[in-house]
Amino acid sequence: MQDKLRVAEALEGLPVLARALQDGQACWSVLRELTRVAMPETEAEWLAAAAGRTVREVEQLVSGQGLGSRPGDPCDAAVRRHVLRFEVSGEVLASVREALSKLRRDAGEPLDDDAALLLMARAVLEGPSDSGKSSYQLALTVCEHCRRGTVQGSGEPIQVEPEVVDRAACDAQQLGRRDQQPVMDAHGGVHAASLPRATQTIPPAIRRYALRRDHGRCVVPGCRHATYVDLHHLVARAEGGQHDPDQLVTLCGAHHRAVHRGALIIEGTVSQGLTFRHADGSAYGGSLTVAHADATAKAFQALRHQGFREGEVRRALAELTLPPGTEPSVEALIRQGLLRLTKRHVRALG
Repeated sequence: MQDKLRVAEALEGLPVLARALQDGQACWSVLRELTRVAMPETEAEWLAAAAGRTVREVEQLVSGQGLGSRPGDPCDAAVRRHVLRFEVSGEVLASVREALSKLRRDAGEPLDDDAALLLMARAVLEGPSDSGKSSYQLALTVCEHCRRGTVQGSGEPIQVEPEVVDRAACDAQQLGRRDQQPVMDAHGGVHAASLPRATQTIPPAIRRYALRRDHGRCVVPGCRHATYVDLHHLVARAEGGQHDPDQLVTLCGAHHRAVHRGALIIEGTVSQGLTFRHADGSAYGGSLTVAHADATAKAFQALRHQGFREGEVRRALAELTLPPGTEPSVEALIRQGLLRLTKRHVRALG
């Protein structure tokens, strides 16, 4: 249902694609994929590129492309979408739907398929029995130079979005450098002291304290998730955030993902009080259209890719003022956000 709303709202700003659906030139499934990447100035190109292709071929065409890209642009493996397909019985279908519905109810708000399946997978994978250890459950390898991350999925390396690296920087177990070679003795044995030591991003004692303080559950209002949660730094580690318990909060995997995607803003400190806002700066829990939330999150990611820090991008987008009743486009948010961020950097240099 959420995906249908996203497509319907996207088509309001894409007249060429909307007309193609109305005239039967393209089916809804094809337009569902094209609305992930098309903008008013590129929609005709995407429609032409999709002509004569099956839905599966269109999925491959847009995979790895971001909003605003054009057909034939180089793919970015970090934003590539992956498709899961299962053929199941009626009983399994009903059970999975009920499980996803429960995850969404417990979160206290709608979750997209990514977030819901992430929570389900983490519950199955199980977290550590020691609350001092991170519940991060995938082996993530991060390049020291470009900061790109890859995970192992049943032996296959899969490149992940930058936000995944940011989440792991908050609360994970560090296993040392992958290229670090152990020291061998004269008999071919390995000196145990030379092996890279596993360390926690957050000291175990601080992690246990913060979890007990938050009653082991996500602090986002309305969320009841209390299994395999993360600790989040209110001040990003890349921006000088420390392991101060007053600036650490417990989040479920879905809300931790939303924060680093720019869809959820959490400010303040635990002792002075926390404020929760949507991506557009409005109070959390209020009405926010799917299109508005999606546009702001995409603008956030685009500005982050320009090299701006997570916190400053979040503040810039939250401070933007829009005429009442208007729905912002991604390009307008990027343009206004970039202008505001550039002015701040110029003032800082001056």
